[in-house]
Amino acid sequence: MSTIKQFIGIDVSKRTLDIHIRPSDQSLQVPNTEDGFLKLGKLLPAPDQVECLVMESTGGYERDCALSLTHQGYPVAVINARQGRHFAKAANQLAKTDQVDAKILAWFGEAMHPPIRPLASETQQQLTDLVTRRRQLVEMLTSERNRSLSLRGKALANVEKHIDWLKEQVKELDAEIEQHIQACDAWKQTQRLVMTVPGVGRVMAFTLLSGLPELGQLSHKQMAALVGVAPLNCDSGQKSGRRYVFGGRSPVRQVLYMAALVSVRRNPVLKAFYDRLLERGKLKKVALVACMRKLLTILNAMVKQGKSWEFEADNTNSIAV
Repeated sequence: MSTIKQFIGIDVSKRTLDIHIRPSDQSLQVPNTEDGFLKLGKLLPAPDQVECLVMESTGGYERDCALSLTHQGYPVAVINARQGRHFAKAANQLAKTDQVDAKILAWFGEAMHPPIRPLASETQQQLTDLVTRRRQLVEMLTSERNRSLSLRGKALANVEKHIDWLKEQVKELDAEIEQHIQACDAWKQTQRLVMTVPGVGRVMAFTLLSGLPELGQLSHKQMAALVGVAPLNCDSGQKSGRRYVFGGRSPVRQVLYMAALVSVRRNPVLKAFYDRLLERGKLKKVALVACMRKLLTILNAMVKQGKSWEFEADNTNSIAV
């Protein structure tokens, strides 16, 4: 048996999977179906010969394949498509085809060794789908309300009817999400803990459960980077540029922003923190992002320690910020 570790890149499309194996330089293609996943498991090297199998996040088309290969024992890393494209540009690979992309992903795995993170379970993915659908309905509801301001007559009546329908759909999804959470003891415990924090409501709670399952498992710095509220340097030579935030999980960050807006008025710890930053001359937006990061740190510490806000409120100095 060969001791050379293999690196595999899989380019995912709606109908097919293009595979490249490195360093043996083999190329394969199978359908993006259950039968294709089983066939792929027979064509690939054994899991103990594979160092890393890389595929890009492609809006859900990669989900079933990644789960199937993970269950077969392969070390699967799902990366952001931006990472793969930037790696290709750095390698001066300007052409873009499915097979070229598979080669680039295999090369990316060998060069960068992306972390192998556990994939969401089927139950976790169902919760994520429900929360995502709710967010889409709320966005449609906001758009329809804005349209109603400039309409009259039958057009207005049609929009108002659609608004009423959307409200009912949101209520049904809320009930479905809550039922999903109540079926899992760990989710119930996390929801109870985070909702004891002033400024954190039900929407924030189930957004954290669906979009940030790592809550309580990483350090506060790792968590801030994961969500996209960690300040990034912009320095070169003698220049010291303004720090900025970038990337991360935007659905979580958007809800965290709204929670921070409420918290700087109603949460005594974050209100005092926000006021101190303004007194030091920080811009309001900069201070608000800092409050987002502090709120996330508090929530992360609470879930990690299994302690509610009442305990943290009396021991705020113990929270690592």
